[in-house]
Amino acid sequence: MEAIEAYGYYFESPGSPLRRRDLSIASVEREEVVVRVAGCGLCHTDISFYNGQVEPRHKPPIILGHEVSGTVVAAGESFRDVVRKDVVIPAVLPCGECELCHGGRSNICRRQKMPGNDFDGGFASHITVPGRHLCLVPEDIGDLELSELSVIADAVTTPYQSLMRSGLASGELGIVIGVGGIGTYMVQLAKGTGASVIAIDIDEKKLESARGMGADYTINASGIGEREVKQAVRELVKEHGLPKSGWKVFETSGTAPGQATAFSLLSFAGVLAVVGFTMEKIHIRLSNIMAFDADVFGNWGCKPEYYPDVLAEVLGGRVNIRDNVEQHPLDSINEILPLALEHKLEKRVVFVP
Repeated sequence: MEAIEAYGYYFESPGSPLRRRDLSIASVEREEVVVRVAGCGLCHTDISFYNGQVEPRHKPPIILGHEVSGTVVAAGESFRDVVRKDVVIPAVLPCGECELCHGGRSNICRRQKMPGNDFDGGFASHITVPGRHLCLVPEDIGDLELSELSVIADAVTTPYQSLMRSGLASGELGIVIGVGGIGTYMVQLAKGTGASVIAIDIDEKKLESARGMGADYTINASGIGEREVKQAVRELVKEHGLPKSGWKVFETSGTAPGQATAFSLLSFAGVLAVVGFTMEKIHIRLSNIMAFDADVFGNWGCKPEYYPDVLAEVLGGRVNIRDNVEQHPLDSINEILPLALEHKLEKRVVFVP
């Protein structure tokens, strides 16, 4: 293959500006492909790496970014058929061979590879990834842009997997805590099942957006505790004839107060899905799980086999991504990261090389 001239923004140490470097991709392994990046979403995980709260598995310097869409421009012998195809790259790339993969839990494959964590990610013009598990994008994507589809790789697929595991169904009650970059998709996906949906956040703008995305009811938790939030939920249940038990609670805020509130909302035969991430700790009474005969599970990424279904939901207009993202040139990344740290971004940022 001819060498591909590329560039990327490297993370070297917490809090330091990312450094742009020119790259030359001269070869590709048999099982790999090179994707010209159309867009790469900025995720909370990237922020956690950037501020030093979490360390990437690959020692810096490393190019961050794991929400990637683009076009295959080169491939090894095993994947020549996907050259010139548009794709979404799963944020978690499992080996496909271990007992977890064979057992239906490929999203937590212990040999998984994650862009921007195990190897150079998508804050670049090009990315080299394993060709296995790529989600092919059809030629006709309507009025959407390929760059916008990048958020499918985590922000949409991760809550989708939680939804599938929870078993939320028509007539039930889904409660989404934190309606930011992931929570807004959790609301849409939950509403798509025919369930009633309550959205909880401390930001009235986000709650307004959640109502526009399908939330039936909203609760502003700013300045009140988990007991008051629980009482507000009970009042909505009583007033609107919602299910009194079996609540499916999705914690997507990735904050200690959000997690504490989520646990407090466990009900009889209830389900709690922990989707957001934080290094903070909370104090809970685990016996509540026993007393309510409830289920609690965590969610890491999404197994690749769900990606085509999620893509179909987006392309079919059942999940709105356009109104929840804002695109910025990749070269503005060092201007955007401080805004993310200060929680000044209202939508999920997609960087476009």
